[in-house]
Amino acid sequence: MSMVVFNWAAIFLAILTFPCLYKACVGPTSTDRVISINVIATKTTIIIALLTVLTGEDIFINVSLLYSMIGFTSTVCICKYIDKGTLL
Repeated sequence: MSMVVFNWAAIFLAILTFPCLYKACVGPTSTDRVISINVIATKTTIIIALLTVLTGEDIFINVSLLYSMIGFTSTVCICKYIDKGTLL
């Protein structure tokens, strides 16, 4: 029963990624684009964590943590670049 719920949750999150992708492409401001890209990265991290539970492979949790760190770092760098115009 729980595997069916995890499958549907992963599918539901994958479907919900498309409105965020649309907002990232069309968003009226750069802030909307950065937030939607951050939401996509978070949803991808959760989907990878769900795949860890579904497959039973523990290595996927490390991939999920690494992906979340990359997503957070890129969001901070993009926000700093938008705010100051440089990354230094």
